[in-house]
Amino acid sequence: MKSQFYQRLKDLPPEIWSKTALIDELKGRWISGATLNPQVLGRLKRSVLITSTGASTRIEGSSLSDEDIERLMRGLSVQKFADRDKQEVRGYYELLSNIFESWDGISISESTIKHFHKELLKYVDKDKLHRGEYKKSENKVHMIDTAGKSVGLLFDTTPAYLTPKEMLELVEVTRKAFDEKRYHPLIIIGNFLVEFLLIHPFQDGNGRLSRVLTNLLLLKNGYEYVLYLSHEKLIEDSKADYYIALRKSQKTMRSCKPDISPWLDFFLSVIHKQAEMAIQLLSKESVDKLLSPKQLVIWKYLQGVDETTPGEICAKTKVARPTVKQVLNKLLVLKKIERIGLGATTRYRKI
Repeated sequence: MKSQFYQRLKDLPPEIWSKTALIDELKGRWISGATLNPQVLGRLKRSVLITSTGASTRIEGSSLSDEDIERLMRGLSVQKFADRDKQEVRGYYELLSNIFESWDGISISESTIKHFHKELLKYVDKDKLHRGEYKKSENKVHMIDTAGKSVGLLFDTTPAYLTPKEMLELVEVTRKAFDEKRYHPLIIIGNFLVEFLLIHPFQDGNGRLSRVLTNLLLLKNGYEYVLYLSHEKLIEDSKADYYIALRKSQKTMRSCKPDISPWLDFFLSVIHKQAEMAIQLLSKESVDKLLSPKQLVIWKYLQGVDETTPGEICAKTKVARPTVKQVLNKLLVLKKIERIGLGATTRYRKI
């Protein structure tokens, strides 16, 4: 695997390296200018936990919205959804929360990866027998649609009997690459992820675990703005491109001319977008500056009324109902408004 690793990375196109430079420029601006109020950062981190959990589990077919997940994490009932969805959401949320709090003391190793898998699935009844253990039978990677159903096979994965060997080699070559500093850390992370997903070492949970590991690896390499902006949400918003990039790269990886540049291009585009959004937060101490102009119209209307309904907001602001719902959810997460009542009688008011 070591020779394959260097072969994949030696002839990457110039635009890949250009993207790493752009991301690092933004990273430097974040480090030198990150002066957001600690209360704002705390709210953003809590919001990212909800957003990332929702996005990462929906990529794999979950039906829970961010609002449903927030209710679940507050101990409120969301009975209309399958137990499996709720179990997977709770595991992801708690694992990501623990990583956000203690990433600096976590090292990348096989035992870490297995422990994360065990924690990720600890509430999922059907996965009880294989939590934290490499797969014992073959698995395949399918593209999942919005209804949670397979719409096609992406690629064949590493056979079960070879999985321990390939995981050992992947972790070793990745750790050595970080130590040697011969390649940019984002390139090393991107390679680790595409290889991890090709091996697909566990019976289930590999996609979600790959995104958890992305957070950890980015944090450990200085990209601390991931605490406040969700890369999982950006992947969910580009899910078709995510699958296409994986397919293009992984179908070449066992050939004599492996090419992971399609995946790296997608991965770095997501990280670049995340970095751009981080810079936009630097001077935004108030909720006014966290909203787009159209969203700001809704917030200003809410500041001028005692209570209101989504229908009244649509009528008064001339903003479409989906946008109104999106802004209300964002303001709820930021603790700027509160919801009164349920169903058709639901109203909102400024806190």
